[in-house]
Amino acid sequence: MTTLKGSELAINGGTPVRAKPFPKWPVWDETDVQALTDALRSSQWGIGGGAVEKFEKAFAEFQHAKFCSCVTNGTAAIEVAVRAVGVEAGDEVIVPPYTFIATASACLMVNTVPVFVDIEPDTYNLDPTKIEAAITDRTRAIVAVHIAGCPADLDGITAVAKQHNLKVIEDCAQAHAAEWRGHRVGAIGDVGTFSFQSSKNLNSGEGGACVTDNEEIHQRCWSLHNVGRIPSGQWYQHPLLGWNMRMTQFQGALLLNQLQRIPAQVERRTANAEYLTRQLDQIPGVRPMRVDQRVTRHAYHLYMFRYNASEFGGLPRADFIKAMNAEGITCSSGYVPLYKEKAFRNPDVYAAAFKLASRPMDYDKVFCPVCEKACAEEAVWLYQAWFIGEDHRDMDDIVAAIGKIRKATTR
Repeated sequence: MTTLKGSELAINGGTPVRAKPFPKWPVWDETDVQALTDALRSSQWGIGGGAVEKFEKAFAEFQHAKFCSCVTNGTAAIEVAVRAVGVEAGDEVIVPPYTFIATASACLMVNTVPVFVDIEPDTYNLDPTKIEAAITDRTRAIVAVHIAGCPADLDGITAVAKQHNLKVIEDCAQAHAAEWRGHRVGAIGDVGTFSFQSSKNLNSGEGGACVTDNEEIHQRCWSLHNVGRIPSGQWYQHPLLGWNMRMTQFQGALLLNQLQRIPAQVERRTANAEYLTRQLDQIPGVRPMRVDQRVTRHAYHLYMFRYNASEFGGLPRADFIKAMNAEGITCSSGYVPLYKEKAFRNPDVYAAAFKLASRPMDYDKVFCPVCEKACAEEAVWLYQAWFIGEDHRDMDDIVAAIGKIRKATTR
């Protein structure tokens, strides 16, 4: 096993490639302050204030959808979406294991059963060719996560869903403005969920949304997040059992202003990411993720590449990441397989859902080899804020750091 030798490496006391910080996130100015001040002075901070409703209309249009309902966070959006498409307690929902825990935990929170299906090795998105083998008579929906902001294979996923009469929920938490075949994600399936948590490309600290082209699903989303009310009903009329998951007017006002920045930021991220990909393609042992030709816009919430230790003299990925961080390039290894999380190893967590399920589910026995390899050996993450600089010098530092480490491990 290779160790990191060489006095030129920052981890050994050498001069780091990068001393200055990457661009700060979030980006804001006095127009955001004014938007929040206007919401404050309106004295209507909750339902009926107007900013949330304006943002819902603007965001639906931005994502090429007909309808949008804003909620408290991205996790809540998934819970609402699962119920809105008709999934019931004890039903099964297919999810990828390479994603944030909310994709699967939201299903359990409404007493449905997450069934993990492996990912594609070169995109880390759900593999459509492996879905059918996981379908049972209790399968009701597929959650397609657009990991890192790169749309999953929606042609393949929706084809399987149509064949088996399943609903498609798009988890777009990392995919604001991403496009599949020229259409922005979210309403390509039956319903799409978004997060506006502080790390996201569009954020208000917390918050989320459900978008759809289906009016019936939209009405259910609206009702479920608004304590079971219906738009045409009375204040104390509750035909459905719902949550109070409403967004505040402060969040709506901030998001409405932040939305104006998205087009320019998307262009900047794309230009920097594509430049970085061209440079990394020249370095053995570093493989940028594949972008399907049908992806007409990658959101680049993350920039991920696959690390091959054999091209770095056998240097373990963990040591590579430590060396990168020492060089001033903050990066990480990302997720662990979701089915290995303690929450999914505790039967008490999912007892209510499984009591109604048609088959036992033992997550201790789940094994998705592609996900396992990605989590244990390959994946390296860079963060979206690193890609909003106005020129390519930030990318050049990333390339220089990788080249410096490879040179030290292969000479």
